[in-house]
Amino acid sequence: MSENASEKALDPKKIAEARKEFDFFDVDGSGTIGLREFIELLTVLSPKTKASHVQEGFSLIDKNNDGSIDFEEFLEWWQQSWWEY
Repeated sequence: MSENASEKALDPKKIAEARKEFDFFDVDGSGTIGLREFIELLTVLSPKTKASHVQEGFSLIDKNNDGSIDFEEFLEWWQQSWWEY
């Protein structure tokens, strides 16, 4: 795997932590997080997230608009931690 800008910005421990979280929520093992998995992720990480924000948040993270969140997209989002607010 080639290093991308998101991965260069983080130390290996933080990338490993993000990978662990990503893999945990990638329930079907597809290598991506779909909308249902993203809903579960937000339910755990930010239970106060309004349902109306889920699709909007998913669309913002899914930069290539393929209907799923790959690890690179997840890592970029994970660094921003907008879901904590």
